[in-house]
Amino acid sequence: MNVIREILDKEEKKRISRKILEALPNWFGIKEAREEYISDCESQYFFAAEKDREAIGFLCLKQTGKDTVEVSVMGILPEFHRQGIGKELFALARQYALEKGFSFMQVKTVQMGCYDIYDDTNKFYKSLGFKEFEVFPTLWDEWNPCQIYVMYLG
Repeated sequence: MNVIREILDKEEKKRISRKILEALPNWFGIKEAREEYISDCESQYFFAAEKDREAIGFLCLKQTGKDTVEVSVMGILPEFHRQGIGKELFALARQYALEKGFSFMQVKTVQMGCYDIYDDTNKFYKSLGFKEFEVFPTLWDEWNPCQIYVMYLG
């Protein structure tokens, strides 16, 4: 049985995020970007999914405005993909954001149609109820147009 809990300890956040992100090179293969995600996790709301007391996935929420949080990074170990763990993490994070008084949630990913693995990511966020907001063609770089999705939490 999976357990999802909030992690408060900065070192534990770094350890879990490093373990998961290093296991996902198709999404987090650029070392500098991966290290930035890991470092940023320290100061964010952090939820971990565990099986047999071992982290198998995580999700971070970053406050981006008075009323808004962003799913800044999330990852599930490959052997646990497509088992509902991401949806479980998201459900807890959404509830947490509501309880903290946030009204909106956003997430950024590579625009649909650029890469198959990111098409799956886009479909996942849409399945959670996120709506397309805007595309920034060069926010990251010209090969990775940034799709922003938003969700009203109320």
